[in-house]
Amino acid sequence: MDATLLDLTIATPLDIVVNHEAAGSLRAEDESGSFGIRPGHADFITMLVPSVVRWLAADGTRRYCAVDGGVMTVSAGRTVALACREAIVGDSLERLEREVASVRAAQLDAERRVRVESVRLHAQAVRQMLRHLRGPLMPDGQAMAAARERDR
Repeated sequence: MDATLLDLTIATPLDIVVNHEAAGSLRAEDESGSFGIRPGHADFITMLVPSVVRWLAADGTRRYCAVDGGVMTVSAGRTVALACREAIVGDSLERLEREVASVRAAQLDAERRVRVESVRLHAQAVRQMLRHLRGPLMPDGQAMAAARERDR
């Protein structure tokens, strides 16, 4: 690879979404704000915030990757590695924004379904405990009369 370019890799636990792509420069964001990386940069490590990483590809096109945060390292002045939980790559900010919104909506829906199922299972467990504590129910309210007789 040309020494005037960065070697960019972006990985998630399940996939390598950008694999040794040549980049002329890169912009990312950490807690301190937005920053740039160019070939020859000093060794560097930082925690990225959820944001869009942008770079200028070797052919002059702009590329983008939405990340949910992550760890970014720069080594030897040209190797940039980013590890994150989720990443979505795109060539257009508008399309990337739509895709991120779609993925986020699906995640929120899945979380909602999990919460609903959790509440349902909790209610079912409470009902079963109450049945166990009360004993067997008899038709027509006989359980309460039987419990009163037992308590005398």
